[in-house]
Amino acid sequence: FMMRVAPGGPFSRDRVIPEEVKAAIEARYHLNEPLINQYFRYMKDLARGDLGPSFKYKDRSVNEMIAAGLPTTIKLGAYALLFALIVGIPAGCIAALKQNSAADYAAMSVSMIGVSVPSFVVLTALIYFFSVKLKILPVSGWGMSWKQMVNPVVALGLMYSAYIARLSRAGMLEVIRQDYIRTARAKGLYEWLIITRHSLKAGLLPVISFLGPACAAILTGSLVIESISGIPGIGREFVQSALNRDYTMTMGTVILYSVFLIVFNLLVDILYAFLDPRITYD
Repeated sequence: FMMRVAPGGPFSRDRVIPEEVKAAIEARYHLNEPLINQYFRYMKDLARGDLGPSFKYKDRSVNEMIAAGLPTTIKLGAYALLFALIVGIPAGCIAALKQNSAADYAAMSVSMIGVSVPSFVVLTALIYFFSVKLKILPVSGWGMSWKQMVNPVVALGLMYSAYIARLSRAGMLEVIRQDYIRTARAKGLYEWLIITRHSLKAGLLPVISFLGPACAAILTGSLVIESISGIPGIGREFVQSALNRDYTMTMGTVILYSVFLIVFNLLVDILYAFLDPRITYD
């Protein structure tokens, strides 16, 4: 309903066509019906898993376009999340173990910058320095070489690595002050054993909670990244559908991301019970 309030329509930017032709096109896509009828028709199709035809690409359905671009989007999101975890967790743990040291201040300062700067600004800077100036990475593209993945993956994962670093630091600081950690140290256990076997599991619980919405947010955040880098995922199609007033493609993408958000949050809730024995689901 909010999309329909916006001025224009899926065929308003085409060349001027006779009214009878425009009426025939709108009748084909049921746009001449009352809005409430269009809504219930769409919900009926959605219940069958049919996201409808694209209004801008003739003879192509939204299901086909999502199926073509989704694997690339998932691949980009998975690499970005892996980068965020590899960078964020060690940075947060080191900052917690070296609290109020130079390493702590440096890690938290960098993480604050990572949280504050949008991913598309980071991508633009990476392209400028590593692609335009140094010429060591491609400007755009995807799939031909691993070098094409570096800029978009780092740009997309940097902000989430900053969040993960801050959450890891807060979780580890809380855990390493617990009585059982002091007892383990009093017994003479090696520090690396205390961290890996006793502290890390409980200290990363805030990170696990963050991963549910983060996974969906990384996929959502890839929309602009894909458009700038020319990556053939559904993010680029989503941006174009918004500009083209392609209602069905826009709705289909939003619904898909909403499903991802619900599923990932459910998985996090289930995983939480395995990591924290104090949590039970009756």
